[in-house]
Amino acid sequence: MPTVSRTFSVSPPPRVVVEYLKDFANAVEWDPGTQRCTRIDSGAIDVGASWHNVSRIFGFTAELTYTLDTLGDGSIVFVGKNKGSTSVERIYIDAASTGSVITYRNELEMHGLLVLLNPLLKLAFEKLANETEKQLTTVLNRLPIEEKK
Repeated sequence: MPTVSRTFSVSPPPRVVVEYLKDFANAVEWDPGTQRCTRIDSGAIDVGASWHNVSRIFGFTAELTYTLDTLGDGSIVFVGKNKGSTSVERIYIDAASTGSVITYRNELEMHGLLVLLNPLLKLAFEKLANETEKQLTTVLNRLPIEEKK
């Protein structure tokens, strides 16, 4: 199972980061592969909320349904599924002296014969993780440091 992880610092405090990242529709801004990400249910964003995500990665288009699996003060977990794969995106947010330390971890499990692609996917996902870290850092650093009241 290809797994990538990146840890980096951003300026906004954890509560601001969590508020932004819990809405997976924002992935169009911070995930370089995401083309579209649309909420498919309604109401408050909480555990169980779901999105239809269309990504283009390495020349292939993938459509997954993502569900918010965990939402806490310091962690967010999204689980994306389709017939060929399961993607688990874990985001940990810790307070730092100035802002937050983010650990972004993506675990991709291929199903069926696609599991044979795992060694190649690991190399490709390392490159994508570098791009995601850069884009996510830029987007999060644009958020206000203080929450609006």
